Amino acid sequence: MAKLSRRRTAVGLGLYVAIALLAYSTSPATGSSVAWFSIIPPLTAIVLALVFQKIHLSLFLAVMVGGLLTTVPGQAFGLTPWIDGCVQGGQFIIATLGDVTNLLIILFVVLVLGMISVLMASGGLKGIIIWLERYAISARTSQLMTAIMGLLVFIDDYANTMLVGSAMRPVTDRFKISREKLAFLVDATSAPIAGLAIISTWIGYEVGLFNEVAKSLAIPKDGYALFFDALNYRFYCLMMIIFVFVTIVSGIDFGPMAIAERRARERKDGDEEQTSSSEELFKPFQTITPQTRTRAMTAILPIIVLFVVLLGGMWVDGEGLVLLEQNALAIFQPAAWRTVFSASENSILILSIAAAAGLVCACCAAAFIAQLSAGHIVRALLAGFRNSVLPVSILILAWSLKESCDALKTGEFLALAVGSVVSPFWMPLIIFVVAGMTSFASGTSWGTMAILIPTAIPLAFALDGHVYGLTTMISLGAVLDGAIFGDHCSPISDTTIMSSIFSGCDHIQHVRTQLPYSLLVGVCALVFGYLPAALGWPSLFGLLISLSFFVLLFVKISFSRRSKHAE
Repeated sequence: MAKLSRRRTAVGLGLYVAIALLAYSTSPATGSSVAWFSIIPPLTAIVLALVFQKIHLSLFLAVMVGGLLTTVPGQAFGLTPWIDGCVQGGQFIIATLGDVTNLLIILFVVLVLGMISVLMASGGLKGIIIWLERYAISARTSQLMTAIMGLLVFIDDYANTMLVGSAMRPVTDRFKISREKLAFLVDATSAPIAGLAIISTWIGYEVGLFNEVAKSLAIPKDGYALFFDALNYRFYCLMMIIFVFVTIVSGIDFGPMAIAERRARERKDGDEEQTSSSEELFKPFQTITPQTRTRAMTAILPIIVLFVVLLGGMWVDGEGLVLLEQNALAIFQPAAWRTVFSASENSILILSIAAAAGLVCACCAAAFIAQLSAGHIVRALLAGFRNSVLPVSILILAWSLKESCDALKTGEFLALAVGSVVSPFWMPLIIFVVAGMTSFASGTSWGTMAILIPTAIPLAFALDGHVYGLTTMISLGAVLDGAIFGDHCSPISDTTIMSSIFSGCDHIQHVRTQLPYSLLVGVCALVFGYLPAALGWPSLFGLLISLSFFVLLFVKISFSRRSKHAE
């Protein structure tokens, strides 16, 4: 039945693409500078991603459809336009690889993943976790240490789930914390902190997408500056981190999580928790060798070097030295750093140089501190480079989809079609919900960003009156956070699956217990975050209101339970 269902799905989608192309290609030219079929490439990417859960196939076919739509409309019954369209689709991909900035971003992703692989093989990241484990002396502190570790291993969400989940599992088991709660703490901190951190495997991806949309819209900022502007509006990620710590401090859970916690507390010593049997799937990622000397400094030094080179380079490139001449304390002022990051014209190059410096330092630390052999270091590097194929290929296809949308003027069409219907006030909310639904159905936050940033942000820009204004900045954060929100809710998300596996939790139980928490935080992000922000209220207001709401919620739950016990 499963094979039959897949065949029917494939046939149905094939007919959809064929009929759509034929219908749009035979429509007469209207003389307008934009055509309504310009929405087909991103629509194709979304539909295929939802059905197949294969982001590479979805993006590639969308790019090729975009190429065909640049040549076939109006002359569908000739062979040459179809051949030219396929060639044009390939040209979109080639054009992205010919851009120096794109190549620098790809270099950054490859170098950082190589560095992370070395840090894992040398035991450096493991050493940080072992050092923090000594402070887990109770049920509450063990959860607190889990969350803190989740924030400290900010450099990659995969490394986060693997290291924190597997390291804290024996500790939380000892204090009778449910595996479901451990999986939630791991999942709820890994993607949000990796997406927020100014240095991580995510930053190159996010900056790359932002950089392309900034160029296409002629925004006088680079992708890094746009990323910093969006940080103020990353309400879901920030509220989820707040929620995690309020939950831990209160010691209260609700819904399916409360049932799981009660079951864990009632478990007798020696009883086994519900576990996942799928950990073997990710054995290749666990590269620490038995001979490795596990030292936290092996990871701390390369990360410090990476940060110093990045921040130092940005400070110099963004004319920070001039600010120092005017004010000797400027380097300690957040406003000065915002000015520097906005003024820097070579941030992508500096990012790549910082990654290279971090990688070199990681290899040296692995050799001299962890005493890892040259052969093991090389194998770790190669493993990291192999792991970079997935994000790099998604990036290239996402950039290519943007090229096809630019050629078809998709953004202009959406602005004309939707601009008179949708208010700028509602746009960030709509983008957050659409991103969440796409990510939930496709199971990939990166793929969602790749599809929506080239299409949704130009629309927000148009609603801003074709200037870089508040709606555009909020929408940047809404795309990124909506993608992570849907990822947290999705049972087919890679990070959700990995959180289950390395926390030793049954996957379905993890999804069931985490879903109410994610939905609650998602609603708070909309009500307390994006709506007030669209009115011009400061983002800090939304975060403080959400904190107050979470505290009052848990106080109410606590009083309700006490009343029931009293009865």
